[in-house]
Amino acid sequence: MSQDPLERLRIASEKKRRPASSTAGIVIGVIAVIAVLVYFAIPRAKDNQRGESGETTGKKNAAGSKGSGSGGGTGVPTDVGTGSAATVVDSVLSVSGPVVARERIEISPRFMGVVSWIGVRKGDTVTNGQEVVRLDDSEYRARLAESDGQLAVAQVVLDRAKIDLARAEGLVASQVEMQKLLDDARLAVASAEAGIQQVTGARRLLETWMDWCVIRSPVDGVVLERMVDANELVTPQSFGSGRGPSTSLLAVADLNDLQVEVDLGASSLARVYLGQRCVVRPDAYPDRRYDGVVAEMAPEANRQKGTLQVKVQVLKPDSFLTPELNATVDFIGKK
Repeated sequence: MSQDPLERLRIASEKKRRPASSTAGIVIGVIAVIAVLVYFAIPRAKDNQRGESGETTGKKNAAGSKGSGSGGGTGVPTDVGTGSAATVVDSVLSVSGPVVARERIEISPRFMGVVSWIGVRKGDTVTNGQEVVRLDDSEYRARLAESDGQLAVAQVVLDRAKIDLARAEGLVASQVEMQKLLDDARLAVASAEAGIQQVTGARRLLETWMDWCVIRSPVDGVVLERMVDANELVTPQSFGSGRGPSTSLLAVADLNDLQVEVDLGASSLARVYLGQRCVVRPDAYPDRRYDGVVAEMAPEANRQKGTLQVKVQVLKPDSFLTPELNATVDFIGKK
């Protein structure tokens, strides 16, 4: 008996039903996945502590590696952080200002001359008394040789005057000559001796000028700037034009003696005093900290700016503190 085609395509009802065990397994799997997601999504205190500890340790290690390469490690951070997140507890005021050398010395010649030799470059370390520049001294050497000739002539004049004095003393004693001859001889000896003193003094002056041709560093420090080169004319005073001879040879400063200059407004002065402890944070390396102390407060305010300049001495500077770069000073309040 032929069967209807539609009847052949129809699925029996008992085959449409899914087994109960399969449905239960799917439900259990979905519930397990949801539970795992909820477990990791809920924040816990241990996770925060773990993250903060890892971040702090990483920053400390980074700061430590910088300190070990500074060549002295005197500026080891006392509080590690980045930017404004690192604050100093007990700070009553924070002000920024440039890092400067306490004493910047510009070495100048004592007289006009030509540089014959310069032995340092910008950034070189120099010591007190080290020869750094030599001026041409050929003129003074020639004048010194001339002075030596004048001294020899003066010595001959003195020797002749002494001989004449001895002869005059014999003639006057034997009453052959008058007393006037003896007096004249004595005056001639005194004049010859004065001539020798005059030539000797002129020679010493030339030696002093020759010594001034050798210019030495007056301090231990670093060459911040070199203003001249060899064969350049220099002079100790300006002619009123920027195109004239240089008046300075070198600028030298001791980079182990640094300060931070800050300008304080009138409303901030009550929180600052001489000898106050400070913490210095260079803007170039915000994770580094240096101890400081208020070393100087200007006796007069700046009328145009309405501020008073305060200088904070950095107690243990290192190579990370660069002059003329800014640093933030945190003034610590009294406890």
